[in-house]
Amino acid sequence: MTIFEFKYNRNMLELPKNEYAPFYAPYILEASKSDKGIVENLQSSLIDFFELLSDIPEEKQLFAYAENKWTIKELVQHMIDTERVMAYRALRISRGDTTALAGFDENDFIANANANQIPYIELLKEFSLVRKSSIAMFKGFSDEMLLRKGRASETEISVRALGFILTGHVLHHLNIIKERYF
Repeated sequence: MTIFEFKYNRNMLELPKNEYAPFYAPYILEASKSDKGIVENLQSSLIDFFELLSDIPEEKQLFAYAENKWTIKELVQHMIDTERVMAYRALRISRGDTTALAGFDENDFIANANANQIPYIELLKEFSLVRKSSIAMFKGFSDEMLLRKGRASETEISVRALGFILTGHVLHHLNIIKERYF
């Protein structure tokens, strides 16, 4: 592949299946609904996040649509946690670290997060800070870094795929909130 082809492909979401585990396919698909590149998708989904979640009334913040489902506050905390984990994976892999990275159990993370006791505005601010950090990090990745692959959760994944997964994950949960919480 030539540099021109890669620069063009880095913004395309037709990622080869060997760049991510099948589990992440729905997030890649969600991000692929846009023709934007990684950074533009991250920026756009941050705007989408705030458009939907910034004016949630206090009585709705602790609402869960069914038993054993997360509240909106817990969903926001989950998006924060996942952003951190995936960005950390992207950083490690982009730097050539070949250590196999462990998975994480999102339910255990939420059970131990205390999200429902955190002021909602603080959760929103924290997501904004974490996402802006991810945006800055991905802006600094070279084409070569985006193509690097590593192992996380016992599967191979590329830095490029992680960038699109970050967007798709947030959009996925925003869709769930629209469908089941309002």
